[in-house]
Amino acid sequence: MNNEYFSFELQKTDPETGARAGVFHTPHGDILTPVYMPVGTQATVKGVYPRDLDEVGSQIILSNTYHLYMRPGDELIKRAGGLHKFMNWNKPILTDSGGFQVFSLASLNNITDEGVRFSSHVDGSYHMFTPEKAMEIQHNLGSDIIMAFDQCSEYGYSHEESFRAMERTEKWLKRCYAAHNNPSQALFPIVQGNLFADLRKESLARCLPYVKHGIAIGGLSVGEPKPLMYEMLDVLQPLLPTDVPRYLMGVGSPDCLVEGVLRGVDMFDCVLATRIARNGTALTSRGKVVVRNGKYKEDFTPLDPECDCYCCRNYTKAYLRHMVNVGEMTGGMLLSLHNISYLHKLMRGLRESILHGYVKEYVKEFYEKQA
Repeated sequence: MNNEYFSFELQKTDPETGARAGVFHTPHGDILTPVYMPVGTQATVKGVYPRDLDEVGSQIILSNTYHLYMRPGDELIKRAGGLHKFMNWNKPILTDSGGFQVFSLASLNNITDEGVRFSSHVDGSYHMFTPEKAMEIQHNLGSDIIMAFDQCSEYGYSHEESFRAMERTEKWLKRCYAAHNNPSQALFPIVQGNLFADLRKESLARCLPYVKHGIAIGGLSVGEPKPLMYEMLDVLQPLLPTDVPRYLMGVGSPDCLVEGVLRGVDMFDCVLATRIARNGTALTSRGKVVVRNGKYKEDFTPLDPECDCYCCRNYTKAYLRHMVNVGEMTGGMLLSLHNISYLHKLMRGLRESILHGYVKEYVKEFYEKQA
């Protein structure tokens, strides 16, 4: 679907798997898909300079509505010229609605059809998030892609509980679209339904009238076994619209990225890359490397022989181990940069394999190396 600001060009679909390669045109630049989006929760990707994100090929980053509303405040960011100017990032930005954080971080007082009243995890102050408030905050932030306010049902919810959350998500979606008034921001509805195939199908059907520029899949990668997530993606894949990007929220481990792409997903985000880096773990072409382990004390080889990022070009496992074990922030910074570089390289490889017709061979080689 196209308008003055957004359009999606589907370049190739793998006939066997449905894996897709495309280009999403946005006001702040084109996004080549499939794409992994680093997470800059509080207007920064932890431990990585924006210039370095640009150098390693980050096309778009994600920031968080709830956290930016709490600190420094969306009105302040608006006065600063919007999030792009505030954080000095001139490429696309996606903001989530804050719904997941309201349910997972804050102390809840009341969830009603009107919205969610909660106390802040920062200072205990009381706040109310409604669909209209989520739109107002994201309008102030000025991100390119914004999310509808939804209720994420937790892993383990009953069918009845999941149905109620899915139904409320639809009601909130209608209000989000009524409140959304900025054509330079693309609003994505979110498919919910927990791990129930009938609810996932129904939620998608209810979202379709509101799909203008893209669609998101929420409520997965929240603690359920990976095969159950893949099962829900299999249910949705043949029913998803083909002319807009499809975004799987909160997914970022290499195997889940691969499996998501094989199920027709175009966009992914996750804090995993930087979170595990700060704890001394690297994602590599040969699987995870926990550099704090003793066996790397005198290992003077690069972290990943197939990586040409700044970390791998200049430092050894022994040095990285030393940095992590003595608590120097440089260790986490270098590992974060590497992990993001690795995931971008993985996605570029998947994209090339789709465009040139060897996706199954690429995935087979990926798993053989990771073993």
